[in-house]
Amino acid sequence: MLIRIVRAIIAAFFPAKCLVCGSFFSLSSAADDPLATVNYPVTDPQDPVSGRNKNFSFDTLLAPFLCQTCLSGFLPVESPICPRCGVMFKSRVGEDHVCGECLNSPKRFGIARAPGVYDRTLMSLIHCFKYKGKIQLARPLGMLLFIAFISFWDKNSVDLIVPVPLHIKRFRQRGFNQAFLLIRDWPGIAKTLNIDLPFLQTDREVLVRSKWTESQTGLDRKKRIANIKNAFSISDSEKIADKKILLVDDVCTTGATADECAKVLLNGGARHVDVLTLARAI
Repeated sequence: MLIRIVRAIIAAFFPAKCLVCGSFFSLSSAADDPLATVNYPVTDPQDPVSGRNKNFSFDTLLAPFLCQTCLSGFLPVESPICPRCGVMFKSRVGEDHVCGECLNSPKRFGIARAPGVYDRTLMSLIHCFKYKGKIQLARPLGMLLFIAFISFWDKNSVDLIVPVPLHIKRFRQRGFNQAFLLIRDWPGIAKTLNIDLPFLQTDREVLVRSKWTESQTGLDRKKRIANIKNAFSISDSEKIADKKILLVDDVCTTGATADECAKVLLNGGARHVDVLTLARAI
């Protein structure tokens, strides 16, 4: 009871400010950290990001940071999608089918998935996270990504999780690798949710961004491929030999970066590479 009173006083005198639109809003008790109260196993995380599982929905996870209007601006990736690259088709009619891009230029990775569309609220949140240093978003966004992971992959289908690396120059400019921050707390999240994932191993040094490249933002597909070509290398091939790897990043736009990383990992001895990103561009 006392905690509720204190929270009410804090909310009255220090209202929360939406990270996207900047408006002040009242932080309800429903906006508490969901991980702090969950104490049961997740056995069927069906459709976790669109809201049918309210404990792990975008609204619940991001409620402390967004007003109701901006919360409603999240677009989950929903069928019909390409079963290979995971892109969501603009038309909402029909079933999943392979997109023209994957038919014409098959990717080196197996499948790619993302919980949200790179648009509106999620795009703004990622920009706040990456470019404005709002690293407090790493926990809820990482949780959203983790729930997508256990929804799309069997626990025996991945041996090693590898975040897409930054060039050392970019890392020094930004101060952190957003892809690594998204997965840093996964072991703790799995333990809190009573999910047995003994294989959950992460290596953020085995894949190296050895070549400086300009930002991919604003480039078309051909320029993205040319820009990222030969930008990555492997530091120790023994660490990835015959491993089933999950490559993790914040955004997949054309898939050029993910495909180049997959090429390097497979050439280095990996058995298989899949891709998971927080957001997927349409």
